[in-house]
Amino acid sequence: MTDVLLIATSRPQLGVLTDSVRTFRDRGANVYLAGTFRMAPIAEELSQVGLNGLHQLPHNLAARSSVMRRKAKKSPAGMRAWMQSSRDRWLRQHARKAQVFVALDPGAVYTVWRLAQYNTTAEAHFGFAPALKALDKLRQSAGGARQNLLPPLGVVARDVRRSLDGVPATVMRAATARPVMRSAVGARLWRSATVVPGIPDNVRAATSRYVAEGMQWAGRTSGAAIALTSAASKIPDLALRADLFHEGVMTEIAKGISPRDLGKAVDAHLLHADERYAKGDHEAASEALNRALSLHFHRVLHIDQLSSPIAEDAQKFMARLRRSEAFRAVSRPRGRKQPPAPVPADRPLRLLVTTSANVNFLHHILARYGNHPQVEFRFLDLAAQRQLKQIAWAGRRVLEDRLADGTSTYQADVERLMRPHLDWADVVFLDWSVGPAAMLTTIDPGDTKIVVRLHSYEAFTRWPHMTDFSRIDDLVFVAPHVQDLVKSLVPQLRGDDAPRMHILDNAMELSGFVRPKSAEARFNLGLIGVSQVAKDPLWAVDVLKRLRKQDERYRLLLVGNDMDPKTSRATKDYRKQFEKELEPLVESGAVVRLGPTDDVPAALTDIGVILSSSVREGCHVGLMEGAASAAVPVVRDWPFYSGQANSARTLYPKGWVVASPEEAAERVLEVTATESAWESAGRAASDHAVSTWDWSVVQNHFDEVFLDRG
Repeated sequence: MTDVLLIATSRPQLGVLTDSVRTFRDRGANVYLAGTFRMAPIAEELSQVGLNGLHQLPHNLAARSSVMRRKAKKSPAGMRAWMQSSRDRWLRQHARKAQVFVALDPGAVYTVWRLAQYNTTAEAHFGFAPALKALDKLRQSAGGARQNLLPPLGVVARDVRRSLDGVPATVMRAATARPVMRSAVGARLWRSATVVPGIPDNVRAATSRYVAEGMQWAGRTSGAAIALTSAASKIPDLALRADLFHEGVMTEIAKGISPRDLGKAVDAHLLHADERYAKGDHEAASEALNRALSLHFHRVLHIDQLSSPIAEDAQKFMARLRRSEAFRAVSRPRGRKQPPAPVPADRPLRLLVTTSANVNFLHHILARYGNHPQVEFRFLDLAAQRQLKQIAWAGRRVLEDRLADGTSTYQADVERLMRPHLDWADVVFLDWSVGPAAMLTTIDPGDTKIVVRLHSYEAFTRWPHMTDFSRIDDLVFVAPHVQDLVKSLVPQLRGDDAPRMHILDNAMELSGFVRPKSAEARFNLGLIGVSQVAKDPLWAVDVLKRLRKQDERYRLLLVGNDMDPKTSRATKDYRKQFEKELEPLVESGAVVRLGPTDDVPAALTDIGVILSSSVREGCHVGLMEGAASAAVPVVRDWPFYSGQANSARTLYPKGWVVASPEEAAERVLEVTATESAWESAGRAASDHAVSTWDWSVVQNHFDEVFLDRG
């Protein structure tokens, strides 16, 4: 007689179970059922199925240790079922003598696979149909070779192609589960399985995904990425190849890791985009190109790190994109049909100021031009209207429109929603050169003057490469070093169709920051804004520690929101390290966390030295406000721009900028050595800040751009 052991984690369909058990028994088999589901409510029905034996497996881990219960909470459902059942004596006894194991549901697959590792002569199957076929073969050839569709690792080594083809998804997940992938041998064997020659593309792709899933469960993030990208390199189909490369690099990016195969993934998308573009499939080409750009400019690589490939070598970074015909097509300027109309002589200038949600740097601009006698003013927040928000950030549709040479339905949507605003306005000022700038330049502006401001963040995104700058009349930068970087990245800005370019400081009411300092301010360092990795507050902590070795009166005051760990894994990791460094300093009083405030001038009365610890900035507003308050500026030579023709050293007066934490500490000790030295340095900084960057000065430069055709 043949013993068949059925394993179930959920209540089986009684009709199917009854018919199948009858079929098994008609073929001379004894049939046993073990389940982790609660059998008591259907005990009577189960007794009528015709089973030779029935056993209730533990349906929880209440009798196991707290360590095991915690481990189970983090495990997949199938592994939890095995944890519950593995010590059951009845199960072990019947498993030793069974000839066929059958998993009745996905949750039982892992348990069946584990049992098959102990009883290596038994068949192991998922579902009744393959189990019945196996039973028939056993009857026909007693003692025949085992046909195990839940492949142990040895099978992979012997005959990968035959073993993988046609294996069900739930079975593959069980065979590549966490315990297997935690083993170096298991992980290596399964990874090698993804690159064996001769596997059909769909099987190779599916296998690599299951292997990657198992490796991620086992904590092997880079191993998961390699499994996917290695398989991708063996697949000729361009779309599938690009998909697998994308999944591979995103596995590492999601963990805050700069992926080793990023370039290959971007190239795969670009190759696919070029192939689709050549065939006139603009929708598919735009999707592939959008994915390439999203990867190449991913924030984890540029925004949430202390370095960036763009800052290290902008030309090398862009070379990969410029080899793509689809990318070059997107970058071609279309120009405008007519120049902007002259300033109206018989009525006020109509000025439309627009942005998408972010008004952080617009408050003084809105106040001035909203009450200007020569201006009829409107403000448009694109994020406040659903349809406008949708078109403002529709990156793929922007690319499709560029590739289709302006014949897409997207352009019609932009015309319908934005043309009324363009027809009304003489001048449009768009803050931030991101999605809305790409959107607005898909249509001809008519005779309206278009002014766009680019801060610093945008230089490390894909948006300037999707914007048609030939349809922008004036491009405003906040600092020369940002202008230099963006011009090096975007060829349009170096061509004949480039817009006029201006350097305009941010609108800041600095005169209100001039207030008397508190008695203890001289020894208080301040950092305004710590919510981004780029602010690198650990640099400021390093400076503080060096100072306190000389004099424990020095403290560091942190103003602003903390980093949001939900932003990215890279941000989460940085904040974790930052919190670890801060904990003893906060306890001792060396660091004071003031948090966010609506009254920065009041907070600055307690700060005598203002720091800029950032790795990159456009113009550091918090530093400028601190300088205006008569706090002595100590500015890190921002690494992203250090050594360039324009940098922090050319933006700020001589002496403000330092090369290292050591040099920063030396400057602080020097300027705070005496009360008079500190006060003198603070007054000089305040005079420079207010006379150079105060809104009373800067507003005249904005008037020249907005109110004069120039």
